[in-house]
Amino acid sequence: MYRFRAEIIKKMLARGYDVIVIAPNDGFTEQLIKLGCEYNHIKMDKKGSNPLQDFLTIKYLYKMYCNLAPDLIFHYTIKPNIYGSIAAKMAGITSIAVVTGLGYTFIQKSITSTIAKYLYRFAFRYPYQVWFLNADDIQEFLNKNLIRKDKTLLLPSEGIDSKEFIPISTLKTQNKFVFLLLARMLWDKGIGEYIEAAKIIKTEFAEVEFQLVGSTDDQNPSAISLEQVMSWKQKGIVNYLGVVDDVRSIIASADCIVLPSYREGISRILMESALMEKPLIAANVPGCKEVVENTVNGYLCEVKDKFHLAEVMKKMYLLPLEQRKRMGKHGRKKVIKEFDINFIVDQYFKTLAELDNYLYMESKEP
Repeated sequence: MYRFRAEIIKKMLARGYDVIVIAPNDGFTEQLIKLGCEYNHIKMDKKGSNPLQDFLTIKYLYKMYCNLAPDLIFHYTIKPNIYGSIAAKMAGITSIAVVTGLGYTFIQKSITSTIAKYLYRFAFRYPYQVWFLNADDIQEFLNKNLIRKDKTLLLPSEGIDSKEFIPISTLKTQNKFVFLLLARMLWDKGIGEYIEAAKIIKTEFAEVEFQLVGSTDDQNPSAISLEQVMSWKQKGIVNYLGVVDDVRSIIASADCIVLPSYREGISRILMESALMEKPLIAANVPGCKEVVENTVNGYLCEVKDKFHLAEVMKKMYLLPLEQRKRMGKHGRKKVIKEFDINFIVDQYFKTLAELDNYLYMESKEP
């Protein structure tokens, strides 16, 4: 909520709205409160599939919504989108669901995936609108008959502040070309392909360094264990740098940012890196292809294809420095033009104005 939506919260507060955030307590809780919003803790097993626990989540949210009595609720991520939308309907409160990405549920085929799609179909009858971050995700929901088209709205990412991410000059202490992948340690992020591509490239170019940054997430079905990551590090395939609080310095020291993910909403790390004028390599999938324009600000590779990934990484490595710099400058211009936070803020307030009128007209009906 803080990292992706702090600017939205600040703008709402500045316009006189009262903002309440409901989320599990973590290291960003105090920063949310300092913005000026009210905070309420909720205990939620974000990856669990216990039906009783999920029923209790709906019950808890319903009671919380009745007590807080907000005029409008925004839900983010899968469980709040499903269970929160149901609880809001039960409480008689208007809600909007924001689908920030489809993730494991749509990438993998399993019983859990099938149940999740059924729950989406049931729950998404109730929100006033459902916002998606890319057109492919909307089409996926329409193709599977999970939502009515008139309820959907395309939000071009969750926005990013171009003043927060700027190019930073760094002085290299070693004559190494550095590829960097920043993501949670999940197979779905294409980390396996990144490792295999690194092995291929190292047989020809020993001076190239491959870095990994991100947390291990044992609750996710696609999680890569810390032991596995450390094994790659010990074998000299990658340099794992763990979790970094401020990614700007680590992005600044890299030569190219890589994300061979299987699917994203709209990748924030690609947007951040582009704003810092870094050339990009990403899989040609929803959520990545919107940020990376092939041969202009980086290269797109085939998804789940370690050989093609290695091919485009080698191509990037062999590019003259000036050409990589031009790619980086194109990337910054693209992100400012298409994904600036002000576009997203405008959409929020446009919807709020429409909703005010909608609720007013409803109240006038006999």
